[in-house]
Amino acid sequence: MHKIEIIQRKVISRMDLSRWLAIARFKNRKIVFTNGCFDILHRGHAEYLAAASELGDMLLVGLNTDESVRKLKGESRPYMDEAARSIILASLSFVSAVVLFAEDTPYELIRQVEPDVLVKGGDYRTEEIVGHDLVAARGGRVLSLAFTAGYSSTDLIGKIKGNS
Repeated sequence: MHKIEIIQRKVISRMDLSRWLAIARFKNRKIVFTNGCFDILHRGHAEYLAAASELGDMLLVGLNTDESVRKLKGESRPYMDEAARSIILASLSFVSAVVLFAEDTPYELIRQVEPDVLVKGGDYRTEEIVGHDLVAARGGRVLSLAFTAGYSSTDLIGKIKGNS
């Protein structure tokens, strides 16, 4: 199998997610879940995702579809389509799988996944993280991970546009 095929297999559908979860649970793997738009992947994202992956055995990334990114960020976004964003995320060795979600929040996806650990970036307090109630009720951990100083999508977009 070619390496790109291995990467592509890490991008799973919502329908295939149940099978992926069953295998992970059968193998007694601790699942870490995070989500986001990941429109322009940068060092801060890589360090955040690497840190998240260290909290368990498998890191599942919920990725906003193009439509949901437009709702969150405006009509000019995303800069890269969901196919490109999912392949780039899946190419990271510490990302176990990527699954797209179209809803405004990943709440129902988190309900389906039942992660052992739920993480988001440092701009969220744990009680503000979507799905914290679901994970906490099952005895899981909810964490807000620190940002890498000097790296943000907003700042990077500003530099590209010549605004900073």
